[in-house]
This record gives sequence, C-alpha cells and structure tokens, in this order.
Amino acid sequence: MKLVAKTLVLAALMGGSMNLAVAGGDAAAGQTKSAVCGACHGTDGNSMVPNFPNLAGQSESYTVKQLKDMKAGLREVPEMMAIVAGLSEQDMADLAAYYAKQTPKGGAADPALVELGQQVFRAGNPTSGVAACAACHGSTGKGMAEAGFPSLAGQHAAYTEAQLKAFRAAGREDAEGKRRTNDGEAKMMQATAARLSDKEIKALASYINGLQ
Repeated sequence: MKLVAKTLVLAALMGGSMNLAVAGGDAAAGQTKSAVCGACHGTDGNSMVPNFPNLAGQSESYTVKQLKDMKAGLREVPEMMAIVAGLSEQDMADLAAYYAKQTPKGGAADPALVELGQQVFRAGNPTSGVAACAACHGSTGKGMAEAGFPSLAGQHAAYTEAQLKAFRAAGREDAEGKRRTNDGEAKMMQATAARLSDKEIKALASYINGLQ
C-alpha cells in the first residue's frame, strides 16, 4: 500500500503541477464578486445546503482549476454552467483568493461511522486495493495545494458521498459518472473510488465532515 500511495503522489506531482499556475487574485475584489455565489455556498464559503460544497479554506489553485474545468466543459456541473460562462480568469482568481482566506466551520462525524471512515482514510483497504486518502489529502484532510490535492476537512458528508459515487461510476464506466472526467486528477480518484463499497463511501464522507 505504501508503494501505491507513493505512486499516486508522484503521478499527481508530475501531471497535476502543470495546472497549478494561478493569476494574482484580489481577495477584496473576490468578496464583492462572490455575492452571486452566496446563495449556494454561503457568504463566507460555508454552505448551509449539504448538497453544495463548502469553499472556505480551499486552496486558490484548486478552486481556479475547477472553475476553469467547468467553463471548458471538462467538469459537468449543471448548476454552475450559467455562472462560469461569464467569469474571466481574473474573476476566478479573485474568487479563489477570497475563499482561500475564509475559515471553514467544519461539521461532525457520525460516531457509528468513525472507526471505518478513519481506517479507510488513514490506511485504505489493502484487501480491495483502495489507497489511503491521507496519502494525498493529508492526515487531517487539509490537502496538498502544491500538488493540486484539495482540502477535504469539514466538507459536507452529502456532497462528499455524491462526488465519490460519481468518481466510482466514472471508474466503472457507468453513465452517471460522466460529470467527473476532467483529467489525470479525476482518473486517480476514479481508480480509487471504483473499489469503494457504499458502506465505505458513507463512512468516509462522515469522517471527512468531522475533520477539523
């Protein structure tokens, strides 16, 4: 498993680093531009709706990349299409800078799911070949911005579960997984999620929600 984890990290550093360049973002300008985002993601990036992701504390490079992928049609998010269509690269950089400076509020894990969630997050599942989430996202889920790995800590369980199932579907070539097909970063997650059971996904999503 250590070899698998190291391979995943190396692949991301080689392939993902090409997309990490971010134009200088202005957080103050981003706050003004974020007004339209607040309805779904909260005024400070802490969403009140579990189906919409928290953006507070996310790295600038990751947020910019996701916005660019959505605008280019490489990541399909119907709710975002009308919004990203009008964003310039500077707008994206400003929004990313604003959200990166916000403090994530986090959540709480279901005590009944903590043991399994922690086990898979920290050590993976050697039997099914699932790599440890911590290898790329850090032991506390804060991510590795320099490698393009996003922060997961405190993310809504409902959102994380939906994304893992979408990655799994894409990895298994199910039709519902087409919305997570953007690049090498997504393919890494597809390969991992394809081996996750529903029980493991639910436990992971809950555990991640409780990370601070």
